[in-house]
This record gives sequence, structure tokens and C-alpha cells, in this order.
Amino acid sequence: MTHEASNASATTGRRGGWRIAAVVLGFLLFAGFVALGVWQLERLQWKLDLIARVNARVQAPAAAPPGPAAWSQVTRKADEYRHVLVRGVFENDKQTLVQAVTQAGPGFWVMTPLATDQGYTVLVNRGFVPGDNPTLAARAAGPVSGETTVTGLLRITEPHGGFLRANQPAAGRWYSRDVAAIARARGIAQVAPYFIDADATPNPGGWPRGGMTVIHFRNAHLAYALTWFGMAGMTALWGAWPLIEARRKRRRRTGADLGALHGQSS
Repeated sequence: MTHEASNASATTGRRGGWRIAAVVLGFLLFAGFVALGVWQLERLQWKLDLIARVNARVQAPAAAPPGPAAWSQVTRKADEYRHVLVRGVFENDKQTLVQAVTQAGPGFWVMTPLATDQGYTVLVNRGFVPGDNPTLAARAAGPVSGETTVTGLLRITEPHGGFLRANQPAAGRWYSRDVAAIARARGIAQVAPYFIDADATPNPGGWPRGGMTVIHFRNAHLAYALTWFGMAGMTALWGAWPLIEARRKRRRRTGADLGALHGQSS
């Protein structure tokens, strides 16, 4: 074998090795992208089921929230956004203002304990008051006296604080509706592990404004799934391209060889 033939054979071998490596890598990427696409379709179904369950809870007739015997079983998945109704008396002297940013601008949520007729206390988010001065906000959130009926949506406690801002109970600065922390700070006993967002029933003087619960579940799983499947398709084409190119070259060489044979026989 000549030196040129040996080099040509080695080059062909290297090209063949690269083609095999490309095909294997393409297959692995293809399988991974398909798996991610299938996972996003599963997440899509989960999200649609979640939205349907939440909508059913919101639109259901108002019912009593879980009592003390069921508090240990209360979960975000099973109970959040349940349409509930409670009766009791507000403890206005233990009211807490929690900073909020809403579609109406910055302000405060007015969290007031309600001593229910069932013997326990639940924090009620009576609604939103605008402004940046907690003293003025507290004045705007006029107290409600006597026995009261509250309807709204059950919400799960928001422990620790808001985004990058921890609650500061000693300073009276609250950035999340942390039921346990507010109860400790205000000396509230036997408090439910959830709070209630009051509905839009008007309060005296117009403030606080209830019914501002935002129920929104981001649902981009179908777009993600299509993206992954599209990448799987492109990867399949990329992985198959060396085989397509090799086959095309073989056909070209075969055609050239047949042409040469035909010229020799002429």
C-alpha cells in the first residue's frame, strides 16, 4: 500500500468515526429533547387540572372553613382558594398592616383577627388601603364592630417574609401575611393556620377594599413542549445528516465508477 493510499484510508476512518460519534450524540440529544417535551405535556395536564380545581373551589357556594380538628390536614394543594364563610367579632385592637403592591398601586393589606362563633380565631384580610403611611392607612381602615359575617377565599399562610425582605415584627414592618408570626406578635391564641381574603362586600367609608385576590397560574407548558419537540426534530436532522451525506457521496462515487467503466468499454 502506498503512502498516499495509507493516508486516504486513515482519513476515511477518521471521518467514519466522526460520523458515528455524531449519530450517537444526535440520538442522545433527540431522546433527551423528546423526554423534556413529554414532561412538559404532563405538566400541562397537571396545570389544567389545577386551574379546573381552583375554579371549582372559587365558584362553589361558601362553606365553613376547616376547624381546629382539621387544621393539620390543611394544604395548599387541597384547600387554597376555597370559598368560605365565617361569623364572629373582629378584634380591631390587634389589627396588622402588611405592605402590598397591587393593581391599584402600593399600600397595605389590613389583617384583622376574627374571633369566630366556633371558638377559634382566624385572620381576615379585610382588603387593601392605598398609601405609604401606615398611620394614615390604619385610620382609613375603619373598624367594624359587633357580630360580622365574612365571606371570601381561604389562603395559605405566607411564612418568613416577602421577596428578599424578612418580616420585622418588633418594628411593626410586615412584608408577608405570616399567620403564625402575626399571631405571636399580637398575642392571638388558637389561630387557624390560614387566613381569609374577604370578598368585595363594601366596607364603611369604602376602605379597605376587598375582593382583590389575584388568581393567576402561568401556563406556558404547551409552548415549552413545542420548543423541545422542535429541537428534537432539528437534532434528528443534524444527527442524520452525516449518514445522508455519506450516502450521497457513495452514490456520486458509484456513478463516477460506472461512468469510467462505460468509457473503458466504449
